[in-house]
Amino acid sequence: MNRIPHQRPLHRVIAFAVLLAASVGFATAARAAIGVEEVQDSLQASAFRYFWYQANPANGLIRDRSQVGSPCSVAAVGFGLTAICIGVDHGYVSRADARARVLTTLQTFWNGPQGPDINGMIGYHGFFYHFLDMSTATRFTTWSNVELSTIDTGLLLAGIMDAKQFFDTSDPDEVQIRTLADQIYQRVDWPFLQAGTSKRILHGWLPESGYLPYEWTGYCEAMILYLLALGSDSHPLASPLSAWTSWAGGYSWQTWYGYSYVNFPPLFGHQYSHCWVDFRGMQDASMRNRGIDYFINSQRATRAQQAYCVANPSGRVGYAANQWGLTAGDGPGGYNARGAPPAQNDDGTIAPTAAIGSIPFAPDICIPVAQNLYDNYPLLWGPYGFKDGFNLTSNPDWYDTDWLGIDEGPIIIMIENYRTQKVWKRFMNLPEIQLALVRAGFTGVTGVEGGAIARKAELRPAAPNPFSTETTLYYELPREAPVRLRVFDVTGREVALLVDTVQSAGFHHATFAARGLQSGVYRARLECAGTIAERTIVHLR
Repeated sequence: MNRIPHQRPLHRVIAFAVLLAASVGFATAARAAIGVEEVQDSLQASAFRYFWYQANPANGLIRDRSQVGSPCSVAAVGFGLTAICIGVDHGYVSRADARARVLTTLQTFWNGPQGPDINGMIGYHGFFYHFLDMSTATRFTTWSNVELSTIDTGLLLAGIMDAKQFFDTSDPDEVQIRTLADQIYQRVDWPFLQAGTSKRILHGWLPESGYLPYEWTGYCEAMILYLLALGSDSHPLASPLSAWTSWAGGYSWQTWYGYSYVNFPPLFGHQYSHCWVDFRGMQDASMRNRGIDYFINSQRATRAQQAYCVANPSGRVGYAANQWGLTAGDGPGGYNARGAPPAQNDDGTIAPTAAIGSIPFAPDICIPVAQNLYDNYPLLWGPYGFKDGFNLTSNPDWYDTDWLGIDEGPIIIMIENYRTQKVWKRFMNLPEIQLALVRAGFTGVTGVEGGAIARKAELRPAAPNPFSTETTLYYELPREAPVRLRVFDVTGREVALLVDTVQSAGFHHATFAARGLQSGVYRARLECAGTIAERTIVHLR
């Protein structure tokens, strides 16, 4: 039941063996040997490999995608910095090697030239260009109109500030990492890209033509951007609360498949900010008015998307309860932002990062997707885990050949948040984030290690259900407490005691094997901290 990977060295060995086998053509044989935990181990290990090996070790820049000649995506660097911290915890890389790589990366972003020139600059006013040349660490000019990007700077800063939290010892290099992180963050001139009237943050700026005519408004991935801006005291936004309120004023609340939530069809918009910020139990004015929080909002968006794919109104090939996931990514016609509901560019392309990045929100429906794709689609797997997407509606079937950094990031980070919450715990203890949440009008901000957590024990739906041999019961605990998880038949007779111990706050799961039991209806009962929660499970032999 312990979710800390370094306490399962055998799983790690299996994970890397599977990864190696997959990369040399023996994926089918390896797949028969591993289960849910090992698949998650392998996904995290392989995503880490992307960020470690698709990087230039001389400057720390990470490729946008796994192609020779690909530029650096500064957002991928942000995800990669957090992935490297996770890699240390898992034993994928030594702390010394990780420290050296992170220090090099931060030195690149601090020392790179900033200015208004078209060429030869890494950024301007503390912001960074969306894409950088992998060798020179300056604006990538092979493509036209590479912009000074607020959202990509925000995602980079999130990784930088997380690394600051992780490298917390008195080692001189770790002290320098923390100093550089503060300097990079404090240098960002947020008012330079803030709209004067609406107070919203602009999308970006081009040295050839000036400000882009777009503002970040309405729910999407930009929550992390606004929070980082709101937390700054060196270059604060004008009217911080007005900026957040104006951003939230563009929300579109919709109801789909019985779920009401603020809508954004591609799932990455419900995941990116949550990679670092634990929104459980906290509410701004928009969420207070609806009686939920942003974590619950992402739960509903995830479940609504699965329901859409099961309903499959467009008749796409392959959509099923354990085979779904629409978000931005590659497809047969190129990169596009796909999502639902409502349908947005739904051409039948399934992106593994969509469901896997939502594992903390709905593990009972997301983990089976990862298991199904791993078990049944060997063409989708490679040295960096799942490729970016596949499409069975296409004729012939289409499988991507690339991995993308911004899609690998949510895989390794959100699995870690599901298993240990370590990223959330680090990031939520940043004074800048605590200040930002207060300035945005959030209530329920705790400021204690781990941030806000569930208010009561919750027993989530089992998967699979019905089941033939075994099923997994998922549950979340509000605090460390004694836990009992039992299964009863219809007569009230206890048939299994699955858990009877003290467990920490957070997500857990247990497997119920029904060998020797008759087909029929059973009740799973979770008892913790004065709460009793039950779920019906159906055994079909």
